[in-house]
Amino acid sequence: MAAAVSTEVIPECVDFLEFQDSLKKMRSLDDKIVYALNTSIPTESFKGQVDPSSTCKQLHDQLKSSYKKRDAAIKRCISYTAEKVKQLKEQREKNANDPVLLKALRKEQTQLRLLQTELSVEEVVREQTNKIYYERCRAFYKPPDLDL
Repeated sequence: MAAAVSTEVIPECVDFLEFQDSLKKMRSLDDKIVYALNTSIPTESFKGQVDPSSTCKQLHDQLKSSYKKRDAAIKRCISYTAEKVKQLKEQREKNANDPVLLKALRKEQTQLRLLQTELSVEEVVREQTNKIYYERCRAFYKPPDLDL
């Protein structure tokens, strides 16, 4: 797979700000989890009109799918950028005094660190969402996998 990554350009991984924007869009459900729960889990007076267990299950499935997509996107970009760093290091060994090459290497190393930081951000977002979800849905739906 590494050979395929080195020749393939992944557009969303080249521009970190663009990648962050796409992650922000992918995190919209997490950002609006309280609203989603408030609108989908009925109050006592409306319990007969909505099935909270199916609503919680559906929300759980949406969150799980979203997490998988974001995790795959982040890891794909980390892999892509790590391969670019590796290639630039190999080129630097052949031509250590090339300032353009050194600048490109530093840029890619910085981008790699930023992408790795996104994994930590993702973990925090996931923990916060899981906490809110569990507090509101624990009485209606218990997912087979406790961690989303």
